[in-house]
Amino acid sequence: MIFLLLGFVFIAGLHAYPASHTHYMLVGTYTSGTSTGIYVYRLDEETGTMEYVSDTDAVNPSYLAVSADERFVYSVGESGRSEAVAYAFSFDKITGKLSQLNVQPTNGSGPCYISADRAGRFVVTANYSGGSVSVFPLAADGSLQPVAKVFGFEGAGPDANRQDKPYLHCAVFSPDQKYLFAADLGTDQLHKFTANNTVPFLTTANPEACKVEQGSGPRHMTFHPNGRFAYIINELSGKVTVFHYSNAHLDPVQYIAADTSEGVGEKGSADIHVSPDGNFLYASNRANTNNIAIFSINDADGKLTLVGHQPTGRHPRNFLITPNGKYLLVANMNSNLIQVFEIDKKTGLLNEDISKQINAIDKPVCLKLISMN
Repeated sequence: MIFLLLGFVFIAGLHAYPASHTHYMLVGTYTSGTSTGIYVYRLDEETGTMEYVSDTDAVNPSYLAVSADERFVYSVGESGRSEAVAYAFSFDKITGKLSQLNVQPTNGSGPCYISADRAGRFVVTANYSGGSVSVFPLAADGSLQPVAKVFGFEGAGPDANRQDKPYLHCAVFSPDQKYLFAADLGTDQLHKFTANNTVPFLTTANPEACKVEQGSGPRHMTFHPNGRFAYIINELSGKVTVFHYSNAHLDPVQYIAADTSEGVGEKGSADIHVSPDGNFLYASNRANTNNIAIFSINDADGKLTLVGHQPTGRHPRNFLITPNGKYLLVANMNSNLIQVFEIDKKTGLLNEDISKQINAIDKPVCLKLISMN
C-alpha cells in the first residue's frame, strides 16, 4: 500500500509542472568512476531548475540519441573493439524511466557518437578509434538489429600524434534527412553518404567527402535552423568552419577561432550548437581554456562574428540549448558539474546561475532532452 501511494505521488508530481515548459533531460556519462550509466532529470525550461527522476545502468554511455517520436533512446558504449557496443532503450514518459531493449556490438572500437534517422529505420555510430561508421537497422519494437554495414576509411593528417589514421567523431543527418555527414578528425574531412530506404540504408555519395583546413581535426557538426548554413567545430585548430549548404554540397566560406588562447597545436574544442532563433552560435573549448565561445550569425551569409567567451567548469565536453532559447546547460566532465547559464537573447551573452547547477553526477558528458507531453 505504501509503495502504491508513493508511486501515485511521484506520477502526480510529474504533472504538477506545465507540460509545455518541462522536459526530461538525459545525462550520458563515463562510468570509470562512480557513475553507473544514464541519468534522467526533469528540467523546467522557464526557470532552469532540475530534479532527479531515475537512472539506468550502461557502460560508458558517452553519447545519446533520441528517436523522432521520443519513444526510444540509443547510446554508444564507448570502449575498445571487443567491448564496443550500442544500446537501445525504451523510454516511459509517465515515469521518466529507461528500460534496456538490447545491445549490439558496433564492430568498430571507441564509438563516441550515435544518430537515429527521423523515420525510425536505422541508427549509426561514429567509431572514433575504429575509424569507421556502423549502420544498425531497427526492429519494429525499437531494438537494434545486428550491424548491417561498417564503412571504414583510410588516410592521415599532418598531426602525427592525433592524425595518424582516421578518427570518426560524429555522424549528422542533413536537415532533409537525405544525407549523412561524418566528421573525420584524423583526415580533416567530412565523409558524405546518401540515405536510402533499404538495408544498409547508406551508400557513399559523390563526391565522397568535403575537406577542411589541414590539421583542423573536425569534431562536431550542426546545421542552422534555416538549413542553408552548416558549422563544424575543429578540435585541433580550435576554429569553427562555416559552410554554405545547398543540394548536398558544403562550401566552406569562413574559418574563425573559437579558442583564441595563445599557442599552436591541439586546442581541445568540443561541441557546437546554434540558438533556436538562429541568431547566435556557441562552441565549447576544453584543454586549458574551459569556456564557451559566443558568436553572432550574419543572417545573409551565415558568417560569424565573435561576441565573447564565457568561462565554464573543467572540460565542457557537451552542452545543450533549451528549445525556448532561454538557457544553455553545460556538461563539464572533469568538474563533475552541469552548469546552467541564462542566455541574453539580444547579445547572446551568458549569465551563470550557480543555484541551479548539478554536481551530483560523476563525469557527465552528454545532455539530451525529451518533451514531457
